[in-house]
Amino acid sequence: MEFRLGGSAARRYKSSMQPKNLQALADRVVRAAEAALATQQYVSPIDVLVGVGWLDPGAEKRWRLGQIDCLERAVQANLSRISAATKLFRSWAAGKGLNPSDTRYVARTPQRSTLRFSRSGEPGIERAYRTHWLSPALSLEKRERLAEKASAEPELVAILPLKAWACCKCGGTGDFLIMEKPGPVCLSCAGLADLVFVPAGDALLTRRVKAKSARRAVVVRFSKARGRYERQGLLAEPQAAASARREVDEQKGE
Repeated sequence: MEFRLGGSAARRYKSSMQPKNLQALADRVVRAAEAALATQQYVSPIDVLVGVGWLDPGAEKRWRLGQIDCLERAVQANLSRISAATKLFRSWAAGKGLNPSDTRYVARTPQRSTLRFSRSGEPGIERAYRTHWLSPALSLEKRERLAEKASAEPELVAILPLKAWACCKCGGTGDFLIMEKPGPVCLSCAGLADLVFVPAGDALLTRRVKAKSARRAVVVRFSKARGRYERQGLLAEPQAAASARREVDEQKGE
């Protein structure tokens, strides 16, 4: 479906942009939205902002880690253009018959605080940002699964450091660190000092530990050779790790 703006439609956006520029923005928004929808069967305002080139994925990651107080501060466009783009996106989504789904956005930090999108924090704007639009071709069951997955709390990430470091809160150190907005934080200051390390290598044990441990963190270490972080195991609650290990040992001993 081609998304064209007539004169009256353009006026509805109350934008300072000229109609020609507004139509060019609409074309960019639709291309980004169509690409995301084709790939994942739903599309969000974040997908559009990344797709039009206004939101760097690295900046989005820092926002999800709680290192940027609101998403709009990371977007490389002024508020007028952001507002125009998000309104164009919602008009396109509604016109295409997509199904709106309110989605939870939680910071990837031990505090699990709700992420903020807008500078104003106005509830209507926040709700528009966190609304995902799902393909109408999906069954009700698949829509519910997608919505549940999108709203799930993200896994915490703990880092195995390659060099000496100091906690930005207490000045201490340790084998693992959690990155927060001020800087690296030790497990004690993050409230995770009781967790134990379960190394990677046994897929069955990892699955059992994840299922049993309400509090956990994925452990990663940076590989200089590959230029990326790689999984090393899990930090998990001691009782969960012990229970999972007993079950796996019993199953392997049968």
